[in-house]
Amino acid sequence: MKIEVKRLAFKDNYTIGKIYINNVYIADTLEDVVRPDGIKVYGKTAIPHGNYTVKMTMSNRFKKVLPLIENVPNFEGIRIHAGNTDEDTHGCILVGTNSEVGKLTKSQIALKKVITLLNSAIDTITISIV
Repeated sequence: MKIEVKRLAFKDNYTIGKIYINNVYIADTLEDVVRPDGIKVYGKTAIPHGNYTVKMTMSNRFKKVLPLIENVPNFEGIRIHAGNTDEDTHGCILVGTNSEVGKLTKSQIALKKVITLLNSAIDTITISIV
């Protein structure tokens, strides 16, 4: 199964994009700021562009199974999860509907859709951040 996050709007405090699973649009995304390679501000930096493996694992923070993005250089515990603003990301990818400037709404609905699709994967799950 292939996830693709296409980053589209690069703002001072956040990044807006779209998430696709197997080439089908699923939801909008909100991430932290995309910074130049090698520059990281803890909890305020989006993960680097690239290809990663995703595993469905238990999140100690959220107390439920969520997608974990593995082997991200200089990042740990990066997940796809629900949230509404850049304050909710800490480097993770939030999913929802970008119906307000700088915010996501309907995040829980979008996350449920993502999790349902990923739980149906019969092969390796990968994610490309472009």
